[in-house]
Amino acid sequence: MKSFTQIVFIFLFAITSVFAQQEKGIIGTNNWLLNWTEFQPGNEDYDEPTQILTGNIVEDLKLEKRHVYLLVGNVFVTNNAVLTIEPGTVIIGDYQSKGSLTISRGSGIIANGSETDPIIFTSNRSVKRAGDWGGLIILGDAPTNRFGNGSVASFYDQTDPSNYANTNFGGDNANSNSGKLKYVRIEYAGKRIKGGDYFNGLLLAGVGRETLLENVMVSYCAGNSFEIWGGNINLNKAVSYKANNNDFKFNFGSQSAISNSLALRSPYVSNSSGARCIQIASYDKKEEVDFTKKMTSVSATNLTFFNTSDNIKEDIKMGLVREAVYVRENASLDMTKSVISGFNPAVIFEEKIVVNQENLERIKFSNMYFNNCNGNIFVENNTNNEDLENWYGNHAFFNVYSKSHNAETFIDIANNSKRPDYRLRINKIIASNEVDSDLKDN
Repeated sequence: MKSFTQIVFIFLFAITSVFAQQEKGIIGTNNWLLNWTEFQPGNEDYDEPTQILTGNIVEDLKLEKRHVYLLVGNVFVTNNAVLTIEPGTVIIGDYQSKGSLTISRGSGIIANGSETDPIIFTSNRSVKRAGDWGGLIILGDAPTNRFGNGSVASFYDQTDPSNYANTNFGGDNANSNSGKLKYVRIEYAGKRIKGGDYFNGLLLAGVGRETLLENVMVSYCAGNSFEIWGGNINLNKAVSYKANNNDFKFNFGSQSAISNSLALRSPYVSNSSGARCIQIASYDKKEEVDFTKKMTSVSATNLTFFNTSDNIKEDIKMGLVREAVYVRENASLDMTKSVISGFNPAVIFEEKIVVNQENLERIKFSNMYFNNCNGNIFVENNTNNEDLENWYGNHAFFNVYSKSHNAETFIDIANNSKRPDYRLRINKIIASNEVDSDLKDN
């Protein structure tokens, strides 16, 4: 009996340890990054295109794995058509014409890849670079906080006037369904557009909550990897890898959730003027939005934000490292059980945000793990963050601060660049609930 009790105890202890390891940051009993992700996309070779996609798709169309498709110019799926893409299909964005794919409002996309056979959007250049082609845009009829409908017409340099109606988004249907993206990779997107802006890897504008968005990876994007305007989406197991701009940006009244997702930033790739892992905003200009409508509110759970710097202290001194999280006025963020490792600092509030009870209740951080950050939470252009540190450092929030080496923080990032594991190795972390000193002073 004693022996049986010991076995049960050991079993329960092992199970408890497994779950303890995965409390914060990306989670899973197995490494869900395996098989479908690619952290060295420049080394991948694809067959030459056998089919061309161009102009408007006005009726249901299925793309098959046996073909490789070349996306030429601005391609629109319109007229309530549905574009279905088989697992393993490769769609190549044309560099010369800066190909892009837009799913217009009322139409849909079913890109349902598999773990071992993901759907791939990539560049047709032999030496691929960020911004080689446009990107993927999905437009829905879920609410935004803008006056009337929004439009993405400014993204297209040369668009037939008859397509202007196909660039609109927004409506009243929070539950609308624009289709499915699962096990999809988007590589080297983000072409430059007029006014100095960029396409995004994946732009979701007015997309409703019945749209499935899971296991999507955006790599080497010159714009934002994931940009969400309005809508009511749930984004799960999303990966942003070495984006030039933001990894995840929510704007224009988005009522959304993001969970179990990963952003890996490189100080040698990122745009140092304002690129973050996540940016939460309600508008770009106040005159754009109707303040009787909902402002942006995002729930963020089990995220891992990691800076791939080889020497974080030197890169901070050189101005190559920014904050991981940026929250603008009149926007709400509830972030919990997440890891922020190697930033300068971890979080910045826009300077227009007054530190008071109302705003502190609107911007929440709990059960967080802040590691190797040069400071934790500040108001923009204000070096005195005592009020914020006292508030978020309160034991009631269960936030943890540490200076752990990366190899001790994550399960396997040093030995396996092809198939890394960014789950937290909690049992080897020496951490406390006390606010840490600045990285520069260590």
